[in-house]
Amino acid sequence: MVVAAMATAAAAFTACGNSTPTANLKSDVDSLSYAIGMAQTNGLKEYLVDRMGVDTAYMADFIKGLNEGANAGDNKKKAAYYAGIQIGQQISNQMVKGIEHEVFGNDSTQNISLKNFMAGFVSGVINKGGLMTNDTAQVIAQNLMTKIKTRSMEKEYGPNKAEGVKFMADNAKKEGVKTLESGVQYKVIKEGKGAIPTDSSMVKVHYEGKTIDGKVFDSSYKRGEPITLRCNQTIKGWTDAMVHMPAGSVWEVYIPQELGYGEREQGEIKPFSALIFKIELLEVNPK
Repeated sequence: MVVAAMATAAAAFTACGNSTPTANLKSDVDSLSYAIGMAQTNGLKEYLVDRMGVDTAYMADFIKGLNEGANAGDNKKKAAYYAGIQIGQQISNQMVKGIEHEVFGNDSTQNISLKNFMAGFVSGVINKGGLMTNDTAQVIAQNLMTKIKTRSMEKEYGPNKAEGVKFMADNAKKEGVKTLESGVQYKVIKEGKGAIPTDSSMVKVHYEGKTIDGKVFDSSYKRGEPITLRCNQTIKGWTDAMVHMPAGSVWEVYIPQELGYGEREQGEIKPFSALIFKIELLEVNPK
């Protein structure tokens, strides 16, 4: 591992300060120590730059810290301090950036509060003074992340959502279109006479999916092979439609965004997209 390589390389240093220790190869052990130290740095510079965000203009400062860490020995106080520095840098360079991208996408104007993040982090790590339990924090974090992410995505893709709402309202008025209690709409192309699946039934289906502007994003017909799946292991709109379809039916199904992929971007499907599927229910509980 690169981290282990970094520790091994550091162990070969015997001088303090930010200067490079001077090699003195008087014996085989000296030469072995030097060779191992150099060999273990293979890929380390790339790791420092790519994974730890180290600017190579400040390598002298890295060497200073490296020397201090290597010479700390088993000093537990220093070991704890250096561990805090390392984890703090991971928070700054990786964790916070990852969270912000997950919540706010590419909107660089939005940031989480580092002060409050660190308050929660410290309370959690010392298990003292927390405003909530760890289990509660995980639930709250997930719920609020979804809420804030949805709000952020609505700001960016609001017009897409509005178009979908208008489409569903207009489509409901068209001849032959029926609306289920959930809000899913459908039009019967072919009425089957077979069994109607439950939400836990396995089904074999052919399908074609497209956006409301007619762009096809997926098709089992093009692949030349139907799929087999459990009714409740797909988007909610599919499940709601299929539990009303007799086997042998072909329906055109219109799914509002909240019963499709919602705020998620799924391949060619933009967030908050209403979707249209041609679904051909071939078999229920296929053998």
